Amino acid sequence: MSVRRVVPDLHIAHDGAPEALAGHRAFYGLLGFEEVMNHGWVMTLASPANPTAQLTFLTHDASAPVAPDLSIEVEDVDAAYAAVLASGARIVHPLRDEEWGVRRFFAEDPDGRVVNVLGHRRPADG
Repeated sequence: MSVRRVVPDLHIAHDGAPEALAGHRAFYGLLGFEEVMNHGWVMTLASPANPTAQLTFLTHDASAPVAPDLSIEVEDVDAAYAAVLASGARIVHPLRDEEWGVRRFFAEDPDGRVVNVLGHRRPADG
């Protein structure tokens, strides 16, 4: 199993999301981070010098019942899903293709943290 990156998902208050996201963007910009994604409810900042050094801020999850605590991008999300499912771990959000270009699922780790396991779809994947 090849891991491409691990990103903490930092929960912020749902009220005033645009201002809250802007405040985080400004503060972490002082440390060299730049916005690489923003859907209004989730924003990811990355280091231009090391693009896998990332922070994600979210108010909620647009298509899942809970917001994840961390995200792990893997090379083969289908293989990861099969392995996690076979282990008996609790699946919180089933494997699915999201409209913003990722294929993902959520599972609970042994301490109950929600892990977003994802892979980016290639354009040919639809």
